[in-house]
Amino acid sequence: MESTVSSVDYQRGILSEFSSILEAAVDDKRLARNPMHAKSVRWPKAPQERRGAWPLETALRVRDVISHRNRIAVVVGRGCGLRQGEVFGLSPEDIDYARGVLHVRRQVQVIGGRLYFALPKGKKTRTVDMPFSVAEELKRHVEAFAPVEVELPWGKPEGQARKFSLLLTTRFSNAIAVNTWNTYTWKPALAAAGIIPPRADGAKPWQWAAAPQDGFHVLRHTYASIMLEAGESVVTLARWLGHSSPAITLGYYAHFMPEAGSRGRTAIEGLLGERGDRHVDRNSPNSPQPR
Repeated sequence: MESTVSSVDYQRGILSEFSSILEAAVDDKRLARNPMHAKSVRWPKAPQERRGAWPLETALRVRDVISHRNRIAVVVGRGCGLRQGEVFGLSPEDIDYARGVLHVRRQVQVIGGRLYFALPKGKKTRTVDMPFSVAEELKRHVEAFAPVEVELPWGKPEGQARKFSLLLTTRFSNAIAVNTWNTYTWKPALAAAGIIPPRADGAKPWQWAAAPQDGFHVLRHTYASIMLEAGESVVTLARWLGHSSPAITLGYYAHFMPEAGSRGRTAIEGLLGERGDRHVDRNSPNSPQPR
C-alpha cells in the first residue's frame, strides 16, 4: 500500500507543479486559461489510506528533544493539527488568546526553491481551537524568540510581495523552507528521540534514514486521533483540520473511533435505566403487568 500511495503522490506532485507553471503563464497573459483545469485531464486519485498516529509519549519526546527555537512547531502541530507550512506561516496576529483560537490564514510554500506565502490548502482560511497549554507555550515562545517581519511573494513565486510577522523563522530571520527544516531540524530530532537510527559514520549532514511514516504530518494525525478518541464531533474536527467535508475526515481517521458503536448502546441503556439492564420475568407476581 505504501508504494502505491508514494507513486500516486509523486504523480500528483508533478501534475501540481506543472499546473502551477501554467497558472503563472495565465497570470502573465501568455495563456488564455490553464489546460490542467479541463475536465478531460484525469488526476490520479489519492487513495484514502489509514492515517497512522504516534502514541502521545512519542510526540512529547520529540517535542522535548527538538531545538528550543523549534519546539513550538511540534506543540502547534500536535496541539492544533496545523499543517507544516501553516505552522511556518503563523503570525502573532493570528493568535486570539481571549477566545482561545488560532486563525489559520496563510502558509509558506516553495516552488523551485523559491518561498512564497499562500492561502492554506483548499484556498480557505479557518479558525482552530487552541488549548490552554498551547496558548501558554506560544506566550513563552514569543518571549524567548521575538517574531520577525518577513517579506515574501504572495500566491506564487512571482507574486506581489507582502510582509507578515512570523512566529517561527530561521536563526537568520528568514522564512523556513520545509525541505531544509525537515533535514536539519526534524530528522535530528527523530534520531534523538530514538524513532530513526543515528546518522551513519561518515554520512553527509543531510543523509538520514528514510522515515515516510514519521514526517511532520504525523503530528496532525496524532491530533486527529486524540480528538476522535476523546469523542469530538467529526464535523467539528473536519472544520478544524480544514477538510472540505467530514466524509474526508472519516475516510482518513474512522479507525481512531474504536468505541463509536458502544457509546450508542451505553446511552440507550442509560435512558432505559434498571429496566433495560436486567431481564424482566413477566410471570413473577412482583413484575409490572401490561395494561
